[in-house]
Amino acid sequence: MARRVQEVNYMHHHAAEIYPSTQGLSRDERERLLGHKGCVVWLTGLSASGKTTIAQALERLLVEEGIPAFVLDGDSVRKGLCRDLGFSESDRHENIRRVGEVAALMAEAGVIAIAAFISPFQKDRITARACAGPNRFIEVFLDAPLSVCEKRDPKNLYKRARSGEIPHFTGITSPYEAPTNAEISLHTAEQTVEECVFTIKTYLIEKGFLG
Repeated sequence: MARRVQEVNYMHHHAAEIYPSTQGLSRDERERLLGHKGCVVWLTGLSASGKTTIAQALERLLVEEGIPAFVLDGDSVRKGLCRDLGFSESDRHENIRRVGEVAALMAEAGVIAIAAFISPFQKDRITARACAGPNRFIEVFLDAPLSVCEKRDPKNLYKRARSGEIPHFTGITSPYEAPTNAEISLHTAEQTVEECVFTIKTYLIEKGFLG
C-alpha cells in the first residue's frame, strides 16, 4: 500500500513538471491555412434524445464540404480510451474528463470535434469547456422529454433500467442536470435531424468557426 502511495505521488510530482512543447504552427497560422477554426461541439442530453444521430449527420455535412470533423461518442470511447473505466460516479467523471481533453486537442488541430455524450453532470461539462477554452466550446442541449426518449429507446435501456437491471441510469435512478446556459438548445421531439444540423451549422458560421 505504501509503495502504491509513493507511485501516485511520483506521478503527480512529475506531471506537474510537464510543459506542452512549442508547436511549429501557431493556431492562427493553422486556421489561416485551413480556412476555418477548430472547436468542440458538445451534444448533451438524455439517452435516445438524438445525440449520435445528429452528431453523425453534422459530421457528414461538414466533411462533405471539406471541413475536417470527427464524432466522439460513448460507445467508441468506451472500447478504447476509457476501456479501463466502469460506471461508478468517479469513473463517469473521469470518462468525460478524458473526452474533454481529447476533444480539445482535436480542436487545436483544426478539427470540428463533435462529442455526443449524456454527460449528465454540470461540473463535468464545465470541466470539458475548460479544456477547450470558453471561446472554443459550444454546448448543445438536446432537450427531449423523458417520455419521448423512453418511447424511442432503441437499445431497450430504459426498460432495463425500470426493471432494475441497469442501476444508476440517467433519467430513471440517476439525475440529469440540464444545462442552463447552453449555446444551442434543440427540441428533438419537434425538430427534424436536418433542422437541428442546420441550426448548429448556422451558429458555427455566425461565430466565425466556418469561413
